[in-house]
Amino acid sequence: MAILRMKRLRLMAVRSRKDALLRELAKLGCVEITETGEELRQTESLRPESSGLMAVRTRQASLDHALELLGQYVPVKSRLLSAKPELAGEIFLEDDGVDEALSVAQAIADKHEQIRRIAAEEARLRGVIESLEPWMELDLPLESAGTERTELVLGAIPAKVSRSAVVSALSEAADEAELFPVSEDKNARYLALLCMREQLPAAQEALRGFGFTAAALGGLSGTPKQAAAAAEESLKALAEEKAALIEELKAENVHRDELKLASDKLATRVAMAEAEERIVGTESTLVLEGWMPEEREEELEKVFERFDCAWELRDPEEDEYPEVPVKLKNNQITNALNMVTNMYSLPAYGSVDPNPLMAPFFILFYGLMMADMGYGILMIVAALVAMKAIKPREGSLSFCQLLLYCGISTFIMGALTGGLFGDLPYQLVHMFNPASTWKGLPYLFNPLAEGGAEPVLYGAMVLGVIQLNTGMVVSFIQKKRKGNLVGAIFEEGSLWVILVGGILLVLDMLHIVALPMLHNLALAILIVGGLMLLFGAGRGAKGFGKVTAAIGVLYNTLTGWFGDVLSYSRIMALMLAGSVVGQVFNSIAAIPSAKGVTVFSLIVFIVIFLVGHALNFALNLLGCFVHDLRLQCLEYFGKFYEDGGRPFQPLRIRSRYLQTEEQ
Repeated sequence: MAILRMKRLRLMAVRSRKDALLRELAKLGCVEITETGEELRQTESLRPESSGLMAVRTRQASLDHALELLGQYVPVKSRLLSAKPELAGEIFLEDDGVDEALSVAQAIADKHEQIRRIAAEEARLRGVIESLEPWMELDLPLESAGTERTELVLGAIPAKVSRSAVVSALSEAADEAELFPVSEDKNARYLALLCMREQLPAAQEALRGFGFTAAALGGLSGTPKQAAAAAEESLKALAEEKAALIEELKAENVHRDELKLASDKLATRVAMAEAEERIVGTESTLVLEGWMPEEREEELEKVFERFDCAWELRDPEEDEYPEVPVKLKNNQITNALNMVTNMYSLPAYGSVDPNPLMAPFFILFYGLMMADMGYGILMIVAALVAMKAIKPREGSLSFCQLLLYCGISTFIMGALTGGLFGDLPYQLVHMFNPASTWKGLPYLFNPLAEGGAEPVLYGAMVLGVIQLNTGMVVSFIQKKRKGNLVGAIFEEGSLWVILVGGILLVLDMLHIVALPMLHNLALAILIVGGLMLLFGAGRGAKGFGKVTAAIGVLYNTLTGWFGDVLSYSRIMALMLAGSVVGQVFNSIAAIPSAKGVTVFSLIVFIVIFLVGHALNFALNLLGCFVHDLRLQCLEYFGKFYEDGGRPFQPLRIRSRYLQTEEQ
């Protein structure tokens, strides 16, 4: 279709009606509020608006966090294909229920925090119980550290260390010290060291050489068994408390829908607050600047009049084009290609919308690459089911539409090439009747047929020449509109003259047209085209630069055009690859039925058929898209496309969990 014409908006309104005005603009969703110009920013009487953006974002984040917590404790199994609930746009602009939802969100967050703290305490107690296990046979209170003159230290040495060597070293360092074994396992020996208080440093120094480490049992009381039992009791109490909190938190699930609606309301408030930060004003008035589509001018003027605004609308100057946001106006066919354009880059404002120019080629090429009636039916059914079930919008809608149109193209091309899940009909007929002479479904062209690959290859290249020349026509028109007719003639025009000469020369060489003067005429046209190309390349050069420009344009034209046209051979290659893989899986699946169809061979056929074609379909679905995308973005766009457009981002209702009703 086209790139919507934009108008630069400057508006002045009464401050008391700011919120109502912003709500109305958000409801309409067609005004992008931008930073005010330098002229207004330097006006001393105007100051930036205070929006409270961070506070609103914090409130929305608390609601989203509460919903995430509910998702953890009360998972909801949603259907694979389900549409978001729809509500009237006015509901998202109301504040009703937001404060109540925030209270619920805070309660959920508090309960989760308590549960988290209990979990941390449980982990600590389990660690205590684990640390006490080696000391269960010790019948001494853990708070006991010895007597007035003795010290008691619990610790462990590695199991591989000889206890006798430790005892010997200890007796030399502290003759009155004693080691008492408590327990041991495959990793360590657990010991109780009893010694005179004054000999403790020497005893510890002696034991340190054998890897002795003191047990970290501080803060515990009673014997190890008593301490472990107390920890177990605490764990039970904590488990009961945590279970009760979890049940209380799960009970908050009845507020899930309220939380979702409140979150979406605050998301819209965030959008309004972001817009407010770009507004300036005085104590009684406010001034905003932005962009709006020209086609919505009449509708917006009625709104501005209702709010007693003063406004100015003007067309952007050409030097402002890089700042002008881009919005594409599409119909049901070209809207599908928004997905492709957005993946690449939006067109620059003032250039041409690529979607209508790309749509027929993209859809046709995809069908040629896939070329299978069965796969086409799967794509059509998947797209229709998704569009009915989830009611997609924007990017999701573009994807579903593209899947539908490419599925239709795939089915048509499959009918022309005789492909239905590869050669499934042929395999089935010959499985049940090996003597059959049926050769399969009829076809108009097929790369797998004898001598069929070359016509498909030549046809793909012809389609490439047509698409590339379409891009050149667009480029020619664009240059003419910008007053560069001479450049268009010597750039695109010279190539067309060469193309005409080349076609005539081929017709003569292949004896398709028998005219005595055709050969000389073709050569003359080629020479004229070549001279035009060389002259056009050297127009702006001087001296030796004309020579280098001529060499450069010859090299770039020959290699560039040859490479671009050759790239379209991928259409034939992907058609061939998909068909071959499909036939291979069918042939493998039919092998068990070579000596006759049985229940077992039929089950094997179905399993191999389903698995094989699922893989082939998935690979082709992605592969055809990637290679089709490459043909559009590299070969085609390179002839005419001006990218770098900035997307139009109006103040609008934002929603994540719900969506507005379609008007």
